[in-house]
Amino acid sequence: MKTPMKPVAAIIALMVCTNPINAGVIERACNKMDRKAATRSTCSCVQQVANQKLSYSDQRKAAKFFKDPHLAQVTRQSDNSATEKFWLRYKAFGTTAGQVCS
Repeated sequence: MKTPMKPVAAIIALMVCTNPINAGVIERACNKMDRKAATRSTCSCVQQVANQKLSYSDQRKAAKFFKDPHLAQVTRQSDNSATEKFWLRYKAFGTTAGQVCS
């Protein structure tokens, strides 16, 4: 059984620069969220962690979770080995972002 995500990790599942034009895909997705914890500074911090922990391709996949949280659940439960490897990277990213950005 897999454990539920912590609040900051949930923001990431649902989510460098403060300028939206220069913002990364994670930061832009995070800033579009209608959640109290999704502040510009938090979203920027999460993007900085994403830049360190995830490839651009992984960031694009993860950004989709902000708009479609169910996609995160489907991804987490996938039996595809490539998707499982992505999920492990994403989970490590979420843990780090939760520690650094909260």
